[in-house]
Amino acid sequence: MDRWQDIQQVVVVGLGITGLSVVNYLRRYHPALQVKVIDTRLSPPGQESLDQDVALHCGGWHMDWLLDADLIVTNPGIALATPEIQQALDAGIPVVGDIELFAWHVDKPVIAITGSNGKSTVTDLTGVMAKAAGVKTAVGGNIGVPALDLLAEAADLYVLELSSFQLETTHHLSIAAAAFLNLSEDHMDRYSGMIEYRQAKLRIFNHAKTAVINADDRQTLPDDFSGPILSVGLANSADYSLQIHQGEEYLSVKGTPVLAVSQLSLVGRHNIANALTALALLDALNIKYTHALEALKSYTGLTHRCQLVVEYDGIRWVNDSKATNLASTLAALSGLAVDGDLYLLVGGVGKGADFTPLKPVLATLPVKLCCFGVDGQQFMSLHPSAHYYSSLSAIIEEIHSQLKAGDMVLLSPACASFDQFNNFMARGDAFAALAKHYAYTKR
Repeated sequence: MDRWQDIQQVVVVGLGITGLSVVNYLRRYHPALQVKVIDTRLSPPGQESLDQDVALHCGGWHMDWLLDADLIVTNPGIALATPEIQQALDAGIPVVGDIELFAWHVDKPVIAITGSNGKSTVTDLTGVMAKAAGVKTAVGGNIGVPALDLLAEAADLYVLELSSFQLETTHHLSIAAAAFLNLSEDHMDRYSGMIEYRQAKLRIFNHAKTAVINADDRQTLPDDFSGPILSVGLANSADYSLQIHQGEEYLSVKGTPVLAVSQLSLVGRHNIANALTALALLDALNIKYTHALEALKSYTGLTHRCQLVVEYDGIRWVNDSKATNLASTLAALSGLAVDGDLYLLVGGVGKGADFTPLKPVLATLPVKLCCFGVDGQQFMSLHPSAHYYSSLSAIIEEIHSQLKAGDMVLLSPACASFDQFNNFMARGDAFAALAKHYAYTKR
């Protein structure tokens, strides 16, 4: 079926990285189409990279363009409920997203991952393991490279992270294996409630051959699915689970031990679940994950997300600067295994949050609480060990000589970074640089 047969005029709504990828795709593969771009921002990002012969309207809507279009391709950040988009839909004009265009084009297997948390790590790890198993793999979507840009690569497998926003405008994506990791409250400014948010996520299973669900979160189970369902969970009742073998925890596949948890470089129980999900996804496509276990063991995570940046003299330095709110820090601490002391670095801009839920969690850990930043004082009452420092560097300058084998230094601030850094990435980079400096030169 040629979905382009009656399309002559395409309007791309929203520029930026995704919008540019749509325009570039249309220009490359469908050069006869007339393409126009609308962006309600006065100076949209990516404007300087747009071909000058592509018409661009900035600073508001252009309803004549919208209503004259044969197809509208909208940015995921623009809700379908937007009045101007609704007017176009009421006029019978199809509105899709970049993932739908990808679906029309792709002719190789696709693995897709969605969820409220962890989808970037699972997407990246699945791609790393697939490549290690010898499969020519392209990774992108809501992470890194836009999906349409991946088509320029000669890949035999595509691994995509898909947000609920992207899934709203995707109708025909055939997926070899789709994973729904978890569901927690998010994007309530976009959805009427959790039911609508969940339904958007569940769209990932609409044209999936195999579903991978979280046995510990029943909301990830599709309401109606006729294909095989693989369950992932930390309980040993799941298909891909944790089990005790010879007195040690193992990642297990349908009851068979595969890899000892102690051999993982990843930090945190949530990352154990992420690793199990990657195994399930590869298994669903008959990719020999046993050929990728070395890659799994050495995988340290995405930058700034519970990322092991240094391990030296038995001391682990972990960068979780992406934890800009309390929920993220609680996730990092959940089930955290530390043989020695945990030096937990918290603080920054608290955004008015209540940090007291940390108190009972800290009471269960061998923690030394290191507080810094404009709102660092708000953590001081949460643990008897708490000490306030003027900066991140001041913390590490003092503690590095106290560290011993078995200790962990974990930056998981539970706060934004804007008091002392431009963004969480700069904060994480600073931590990583300090960690490497003191780990290798001062001990």
